[in-house]
Amino acid sequence: MRPIGSSPAPRQPPRPSCLCRRSMGLKSPAGREGAAAEAARSRLLKVPLCAGPGAAAHGELRQPWIWGSRLGGQNNLQDLEEMHSSNMEEDTKPLLIPVGGDERDYGIMNVQFDPADLKCKRPFHVEPSNIVSVNDDPQRVTDEASAMNKRIHYYSKLTSPSDRALIAPDHVLPAPEEMYVYSPLGTAFKIDGCTDGYGKNSSIVTIFMIWNTMMGTSILSMPWGIKQAGFTTGICLILLMGSLTLYCCYRVVKSRTMIPLIDTSNWEFPDVCKYYFGSFGQWSSLLFSMVSLVGAMVIYWVLMSNFLFNTGKFIYNYVHDINVTDLVPGTNGSNRVICPGTANKDQPGNRSGMFASVNNTSFELFEEWWSKSRTVPFYLIVVVLPLLNLKSPSFFAKFNILGTVSVVYLVFLVTLKAAHLGFHLEFNWFTANEFFVPEFRIQFPQLTGVLTLAFFIHNCVITLLKNNKNQENNVRDLSIAYFLVGLTYLYVGLLIFAAFPSPPLSKECIEQNFLDNFPSNDIMSFVARLFLLFQMITVYPLLGYLARVQLLGHIFGNVYPSIFHVLVLNIAVVGLGVTMAIFYPNIGGIIRYSGATCGLAFVFVYPSLIYMISLRQSGQLTWSTLIVHIFILILGLANLIAQFLL
Repeated sequence: MRPIGSSPAPRQPPRPSCLCRRSMGLKSPAGREGAAAEAARSRLLKVPLCAGPGAAAHGELRQPWIWGSRLGGQNNLQDLEEMHSSNMEEDTKPLLIPVGGDERDYGIMNVQFDPADLKCKRPFHVEPSNIVSVNDDPQRVTDEASAMNKRIHYYSKLTSPSDRALIAPDHVLPAPEEMYVYSPLGTAFKIDGCTDGYGKNSSIVTIFMIWNTMMGTSILSMPWGIKQAGFTTGICLILLMGSLTLYCCYRVVKSRTMIPLIDTSNWEFPDVCKYYFGSFGQWSSLLFSMVSLVGAMVIYWVLMSNFLFNTGKFIYNYVHDINVTDLVPGTNGSNRVICPGTANKDQPGNRSGMFASVNNTSFELFEEWWSKSRTVPFYLIVVVLPLLNLKSPSFFAKFNILGTVSVVYLVFLVTLKAAHLGFHLEFNWFTANEFFVPEFRIQFPQLTGVLTLAFFIHNCVITLLKNNKNQENNVRDLSIAYFLVGLTYLYVGLLIFAAFPSPPLSKECIEQNFLDNFPSNDIMSFVARLFLLFQMITVYPLLGYLARVQLLGHIFGNVYPSIFHVLVLNIAVVGLGVTMAIFYPNIGGIIRYSGATCGLAFVFVYPSLIYMISLRQSGQLTWSTLIVHIFILILGLANLIAQFLL
């Protein structure tokens, strides 16, 4: 098929292939020591020395490497040269090691970085304010590293971010415990990012990391989403949305490789967006990323309030030896299932009473001060808000394993409950009855909104795959991880939906958090809520830290400008969470709104547009490719609009 059109590849401005002092008007220091210092400086700055005095004349260096005034710039350049010469010896002592065949030769010409220290995190821009400590906190790097970083920070202003002629050395990078990979509604996963091909993770580890990062609280709403779409329609939508988001994720992974003439090995997807769309791509990606972050924090607050309420209720009943059966419709027996949505309806046949050894006044007082929507969301502030104000959340990253444990336990709980309850299914395509829902329902976009966020990993997938030892297996490992995630969602969602006892209860009773369908005195549900509560309390500060880094870092250039700025941001985020927990504690609704919003940009629009633009520039865009990707754009927009119409 004939390409739609083509345009020449963007020409990049010439950059120096070597460091030529003569072309910059600098006076070379004479003697063997001067030559040695110059060679070491060129290695530290990652720019080779020119072959000879005539290198510039032969086109190797067409313009001065350091931009400065034609009239008064030479004095500044000489000052800069003097600064390098005076600090060179002190900088090289703690940072460089001798190598070579002759161990006795420790001259400056025979040094390089430790080969074991992989060059895996460049280019990396570090603000000087992030290096020098504030208040009384200890410094994170040495004085030598701070001085070197300030010089490289100056040089980085003279070239484009993609120019690898000036790249930061290893010793000025942040500590590994301050690097995280963020997945909304999942975990803030700590990882040592590396340049492609230098990772140490096998394919099995990479697949598990992607699965662990993608799995989040969406799993709690999967049975509800299937109920909203219908059993058969829900299965088809999970498979289709999983395949579509996998393809868009594949386009994200390949987006860097389609940029010509620029080394993009250290780029992330926001860098690709900035390359194609300029400042609009940068700030729009920040906006949609903040939507996913704040949405995740709101959902976490709603769920933490729910889990804390039920946990406290279970403990109170156990301590006071209260035999309470929730005053809501439900089944009888040891595996009781309830229908909280109809608690206010008059169904005397399904109600049961309370038999307690304490008087009713004490129990009513507890009910008044321990309310899911009126009091418990405020109690969480005392515990969580101080944790948000910590400068470094590295301590909480140690508890990430709890996320995996929680998901595994949920799978075990679902399996055991389904084995005890059995399957209750009836197939009617378009007609509903008292206990069952049809196979197809017009509310199916509510499930697609949930699935958009359930399969969302597009903003951090490049970082996760960089650490893969075998880069040629990236697409295969990503596909396997998506398959396992989809299989987990299908397993939990289908088992809960199929095992829900209908009759006597209707399938419409399935809650947005399926744990709400089990009473507070259920032992297995109590353990699940306790696990999830502790895991979310440890993940919530990590999400708050990431929100602080993105918002305050872009506005003020400092992730911790002052305790006042951080406190205002945290109070605003916590206040939003408390408000939603009181007035709109529906996690399914919050997930689908935030998922469709951030997914519009990161899942549907940006990957498709970038792919079409790159093909257009290379002259390879065909009508079939154009139609398919425009259709993907329309699907993403329709998915967002449908959330507000249903």
